[in-house]
Amino acid sequence: MRRKAGLVLLALAVFCTALSPLLRWYAFPRLAKVPANEYQTMVLEAKDATLLDYGTMTARTVPRITIVQTLKGNVEASERIERTAGRDVVVWDGLSHVLGPDGAMVSSVPERYIFDAHTQEPVHATGEAVDGDPVRREGIEFKWPFLTEKRDYQYFDAQARSTAPIHYKGTRDFRGVPVYYFEQTVPWTKVPMPRTLPVQGITRETVAETGTTRWYTTVRRFWVEPLTGAPVYGEEIHREELRGGTLLGDRDKVTAFAGHVKMREDYIEHTVALVKHNRTLVLLLTSYLPWGFLTLGGLLLALALRLEARGRRPAGPAPDTARPAEPVSA
Repeated sequence: MRRKAGLVLLALAVFCTALSPLLRWYAFPRLAKVPANEYQTMVLEAKDATLLDYGTMTARTVPRITIVQTLKGNVEASERIERTAGRDVVVWDGLSHVLGPDGAMVSSVPERYIFDAHTQEPVHATGEAVDGDPVRREGIEFKWPFLTEKRDYQYFDAQARSTAPIHYKGTRDFRGVPVYYFEQTVPWTKVPMPRTLPVQGITRETVAETGTTRWYTTVRRFWVEPLTGAPVYGEEIHREELRGGTLLGDRDKVTAFAGHVKMREDYIEHTVALVKHNRTLVLLLTSYLPWGFLTLGGLLLALALRLEARGRRPAGPAPDTARPAEPVSA
């Protein structure tokens, strides 16, 4: 009986020990993925910013500019692309909506981002675009890979429609969450005008006819939780200018937008809480369960060996149960 129990414990020990690396190196890469039906809204603000009045073509200081960014998973499009791509694909339909201090629209830029659900690498398919312009992304955008490494990454800039390195700058703590800090500086670059502008009759095409061009520079900063690859906070020191052409009259350039764009406080709190929850799920598959099963397997193995050793121990001599002879009296 003792030997049977030892064999059962030994089998369980082997199972738990084998399950540990399988969870970490086989199950996790397949289970960890961005859901296709994800929906996110993020609100950012730039206080005491500079904004161009397109009616007078003059820059003015405003108390606040609000940027509402939405990312909505397009399940139908992702399923259609998956049939030919042969892998799990996520399609995000994004919209960056800029509002002036009075709540009026300044610009509205749609975007379609197609990427691998597991690795976050771009997937090139029909419909990949920024503001109606077809693009071919290289590098990441919006989200870093699961288990982000301490290194530079290639990051796609939607304004410039190009990719450049975003640099790892060290490990920090952001409101109790260990994060990697990344920073990217985009030098002054000529970029397309938005298709949607706030003044009736002024379009990308009419601005192009005047010879006026749009230029932009930014310092982009992200605080990224490395296990999930999700930014818990982001900000930009952003500047845009219109240069040259007859639209500006005798001026060489005019500021279209300048401000320090930051996430709004209520959205910071929501994002940190969500990332903490998802971080626990990732830890469950990469650390808690693998180490737990490995420890359990070691304990079961020790117990099985102990039972086996006790089962092999030789039995002691049998006790003498013979009754002593009674003395014989004369």
